[in-house]
Amino acid sequence: MMGGGTQHHDEVLKDQWRMHTLFSVECLPYFDWQTVGLMHSFRKSGQPGPITRLLSCTEDVLSSYKGMDLAPTHLVPSMSHHPVTGDWYPAINKPAGVVHWLNYSEEAKHVDWVVILDADQILRYPLTPWEVGAERGKPVAARYGYLIGCDNELASLHTKHPEYCDKVGGFIVMHIDDLRVFAPLWLSKTEEVRADREHWSTNITGDVYGQGWISEMYGYSFGAAEVGLRHKIDDNLMIYPGYIPRRGVEPHVLHYGLPFTVGSWKFDKMEHRMDPIVYECNRLFTPPPSPTQAEEMESDTDKRRGLLLSIECVNTLNEGLMLHHEGHGCPKPPMSDYLVYLSSSARQKPKKPLPKPRGITPLHYYTPPGWYPKIHTLFSTECTSYFDWQTLGMIHSFKSSGQPGFITRLLSCTPEGLKTYKGMDLAPLTHVVPSMNIHPLTGDWYPAINKPAAVLHWLNHVQTDAEYLVILDADMIMRRPITPWEFGAERGRPVAAPYNYLIGCDNILAQLHTQHPEACDKVGGVIIIHIDDLRALAPLWLFKTEEVRADTEHWETKITGDTYGKGWISEMYGYSFGAAEIELRHNIRGDIMLYPGYIPNVEPCVLHYGLKFEIGDWHFSKAEWRDTDMTNICWKFFPKPPRLSSLGTELTDGERWKHNISIECVDTLNEALRLHHLKRGCQELDSRLETNIEAVKDNMFGRETVSTLPVADDDFSKRQSYQPPITHREDHVLESIGNNSHKIIQKSRTVMLKSIPVIISPQYWMVAAWTILVFFFLLAMYSLYSKRARTVQKQRHPRAKHARVHMRSDTNGRDTNGQYSGIQFSDSGK
Repeated sequence: MMGGGTQHHDEVLKDQWRMHTLFSVECLPYFDWQTVGLMHSFRKSGQPGPITRLLSCTEDVLSSYKGMDLAPTHLVPSMSHHPVTGDWYPAINKPAGVVHWLNYSEEAKHVDWVVILDADQILRYPLTPWEVGAERGKPVAARYGYLIGCDNELASLHTKHPEYCDKVGGFIVMHIDDLRVFAPLWLSKTEEVRADREHWSTNITGDVYGQGWISEMYGYSFGAAEVGLRHKIDDNLMIYPGYIPRRGVEPHVLHYGLPFTVGSWKFDKMEHRMDPIVYECNRLFTPPPSPTQAEEMESDTDKRRGLLLSIECVNTLNEGLMLHHEGHGCPKPPMSDYLVYLSSSARQKPKKPLPKPRGITPLHYYTPPGWYPKIHTLFSTECTSYFDWQTLGMIHSFKSSGQPGFITRLLSCTPEGLKTYKGMDLAPLTHVVPSMNIHPLTGDWYPAINKPAAVLHWLNHVQTDAEYLVILDADMIMRRPITPWEFGAERGRPVAAPYNYLIGCDNILAQLHTQHPEACDKVGGVIIIHIDDLRALAPLWLFKTEEVRADTEHWETKITGDTYGKGWISEMYGYSFGAAEIELRHNIRGDIMLYPGYIPNVEPCVLHYGLKFEIGDWHFSKAEWRDTDMTNICWKFFPKPPRLSSLGTELTDGERWKHNISIECVDTLNEALRLHHLKRGCQELDSRLETNIEAVKDNMFGRETVSTLPVADDDFSKRQSYQPPITHREDHVLESIGNNSHKIIQKSRTVMLKSIPVIISPQYWMVAAWTILVFFFLLAMYSLYSKRARTVQKQRHPRAKHARVHMRSDTNGRDTNGQYSGIQFSDSGK
């Protein structure tokens, strides 16, 4: 039974993850040596699935072409000279070749995922959708920031959706269904932009030659925008040799499209345009310096890595050429140290592709038990009202996002605080942790230390079968799943968001607090980490936090990057230094998290509302709600942000996207509050009452309901004493609304009172109805047997229906207990 099940799963995987790699060339010697290099790197990298060369060639040239055996090939009619316009533009062969392959290749019928490369690229590691996070509808590509036409009139002219124009290129990982819809537009938009000579100039296209050479790149971006195809842009997967790689990043693709040097040695592909090196036995490119020589040239670690990548690129090309010559009967060349090195490197076993997440389909985030690597999400809070409303937002967004696995709130609380704490039911799972707000040894007040202390406590006291942990902050909103297979997290390589202001990684701070300052990554915010890595890191995370916090001599801004210079971000350095201590390097992903108020480049997974953000005169700052009880008073909400329709039409597409993100963030918090209030028994507001309450608030507050005083996210020194000077006016009114669910806002003006309808709950109607019936029955009996007629008049005043104890007012406004009610009623009903 088990064996049959395994076989079935393997068959399902083959169906779900069928991959195919494509690259486009022409039948020229220039592309032949590039083909040899790419094919060798393809085999050496362990890239799964077959590869096909899209060979654009005229019939005349094809008859004498010698390179048909260089790669599996799909022949494509050449469009270097456009068949209609006669325009000479060879780059159009790339989209034309892809369209032709989709329409005429039998193998295209049996593919789910396509990786599209350029011929002048070297694969170092596999490019797979489960590793780079590609989804149906969301391909992955490299950033081509110079495509400025996405932001100006070029995009407005050539796509109906210029706001969807992504500046991407280099490599593409895309679902076949997306490619089938998009590829014809890629071709037609390339023709369209190429014909638009009026807009070829450098200041419009970013093309340094101003001759329309990058029309195909714009054809790709405009075609994708036309069908609403948005990209996940990955800055880490590809690098041009000669560039300095980001610390801790191993690029998957080397794109040798530009000249590069190592010392006095140089390589420029353009110098080999007509080079028949593939067909001349034992000819190789001029060998670059050895890795040892490169290490002697450069002492800087990052620059040295850049030199080594440049050397690797040309060595890989030469490896491919050497094996090609051997396979085509060339005599053995005289041996040299360089050839011995090439031979050993070229014959290394292919790298194993990263394991596929079993059971996941490319189209959905669905978690069959036992199939995914198990995930558990953690976030740290304290037992205060400030963290309670953040907890509601986090839990609500967690459920809405479809995040796999469970979520646990790490609740740091003193024994005294826990006795009176009302929010134990705000999260489905809560792990209570002893509070370290005040350090038990030093007496230092530093609440941020609770985060590493809580994580360590959870690891030591909770048994978990989770393989990966996602660690978030409470002031975050999840928009979609955060998974290790989407963002490429591995054991030994966690994923995190960039925190570039942690300049202490580059100066004396790192040298003082870690043995491996070169391994310090400027990261934070969102952490995706293997459980084994976290077990090794967590004690150091706490210890290094204490250590940096105690290092008051190096708190100043120029060393830490902390604008307050008070050691508030010691916990962040504790994480980075702790990870550096065990040389745990991160995959830094700029597409995983966004602060509302910033213009996004991609659709972020997480919104981190740690900073103040604004829309016109409206703003939101979490610090202004530090002392406001949002969870225990019915119908407490944050002020609604304005709708985009009220902001006018002069906004740019980026501004509209930014404002939409900000609106979504606060709307999500308010929706979480609404659901919470319903759950705790608050009666749902009548829509007419909600409208009137909003009108009353507009009149009473002039919509200036929050303070304009800037309060920094990490300004802990103001946390206990800060009192928002304006929000208390709104708090008072909202409290009068919320304490008994529907208490009517009263003010001295009669007009305002009459604008709010009186609503009485059903149980009081029933009591009132029976009271009236009994009263009239007794009255009738009394009239029947009485000998003396009397006139009975009785006036009942409308009462405020929400209070559990009904009060009667005399003419002076006193209730039956002799206290003034503070509410004046009209006596017009007498």
